Amino acid sequence: MNKPMNRINLQQRKVLWRLALILALMHVGPVSAQAQFEEDFDDTTKPWQEIAVQLPAMPNRAMLVSVYVSPTATQTFSVAPETVSVGSDDVVRYVLVARSDSGADNTVYEGLRCASHEHKSYAFGHADGMWTRSRRTDWIPINGSGANRQHAALAESYFCDGRMVAGQASDIVKRLKTGRVLR
Repeated sequence: MNKPMNRINLQQRKVLWRLALILALMHVGPVSAQAQFEEDFDDTTKPWQEIAVQLPAMPNRAMLVSVYVSPTATQTFSVAPETVSVGSDDVVRYVLVARSDSGADNTVYEGLRCASHEHKSYAFGHADGMWTRSRRTDWIPINGSGANRQHAALAESYFCDGRMVAGQASDIVKRLKTGRVLR
């Protein structure tokens, strides 16, 4: 005896029901995954957090690389290339040496944030090779004017491409050593 075509037996109904359920779950799964991705990816909801900083060894003065700041600068500035790093927090850290006309050196371990256009001093170096931690822990906006505009010069010429770090530490060191600026 032949069954009519429009009738579906119980077994076939179960199979169709399962298939419909699977298709519905396949549609909801990616939407849920996309929502989770967007939530995880949304930088505006997650506050920026600075990583723990380790002080570097005192720089080798013979290896310092001069950085041009401005024609009216009252000091000369150099970066210790072996101390340049880019942290997972997107802070470029480096040792900067400022030399006055009288020959006095000021050695500072600093960080520069391209995203916020700010800088921070972590520690000050002494002639005996020791560091003293900075008492100031806040980030300071970079001043692009004035004679000693070293942070602006570093950000604009070597470290930052707009509000982003311009490559890895090796890229920054290469620019410093060759004098090839970003702009």
